Amino acid sequence: MTTSKSLPILLGLPPGDMAGGDPAVVVDTARRAEEAGFAGVVISDHVVMGARTDRYPWGSFRQAPDCPWPEPLTVLTAVAAVTTALRLCTGILIAPLRPATLLAKTAATLDVLSHGRLELGVGTGWQQEEFDAQGLDASARGELLTDTIGACRALWGASPATFSSGSVSFADIWCHPRPVSPGGPPVLFSGTLTPRNLRRIVELGDGWIPIMGERPPGVADGVALLTKALADSGRDPAALRVRAHLPVVRGDSGDPDLAASLAGVPELVAAGATDVVAPLGAFVRDEADLPAWFSHARRRLQYHEASPT
Repeated sequence: MTTSKSLPILLGLPPGDMAGGDPAVVVDTARRAEEAGFAGVVISDHVVMGARTDRYPWGSFRQAPDCPWPEPLTVLTAVAAVTTALRLCTGILIAPLRPATLLAKTAATLDVLSHGRLELGVGTGWQQEEFDAQGLDASARGELLTDTIGACRALWGASPATFSSGSVSFADIWCHPRPVSPGGPPVLFSGTLTPRNLRRIVELGDGWIPIMGERPPGVADGVALLTKALADSGRDPAALRVRAHLPVVRGDSGDPDLAASLAGVPELVAAGATDVVAPLGAFVRDEADLPAWFSHARRRLQYHEASPT
């Protein structure tokens, strides 16, 4: 019988708007998450923000352009220092905005400091202004993502490393410290399973992050597609990681209800999810409410773990 212990519940942390711009509050929230029984935290990313948040392609973008977005790998390093077992996840890190060699070094350093707890969820991003601000071609962000992670994989592998692509090339270089696991931390690619994204996951990735709002039938369809692609390439489909988002259910009061939302986990298990992200910002909007919510969450998680799914 499968229980929720085989499907870890991760807590999606909102950007710094809840914390009044103070990254230390985000770090303390992550510490509370570990104490409450969450398996990990997920932190999202924007390097800069432009005014046109209305161009967000997946619905309404809740944050204003001046919302604080602490740099994820920096914040996760601080989280690593105040936790012991909490998985440290990005979701998503806009990898093309970072030079590949610097990303490989930063990620490996955090992975070593946290004793192998880092998990990189990566994607292309959607905002033109972020690429313009760094002199990058936003229309090439898919290629940049592939090249960046390919270069990181090379740098996390055998030394000296050599890699050549359209946007990143180097030969006979060393990048140490090395990550805890051979080949580097797990890398999960986000987004729709286009042929190019499918190829990225098969060739470079450990898993898939469906777009936010994807329901279990869509997750199941994606898992079936990936299972076949991995098997066809000689990789073990059983090792596929799928980090799905927990649909938020409202209770009788009309407010988001954690217990009712967690009741949707079995359907995600059946769809092939291996991890589920519960978005903190959907349940709590004020920092002052965090202690009471985490006390409630601890009880709900304990009950959920004891209940068959």
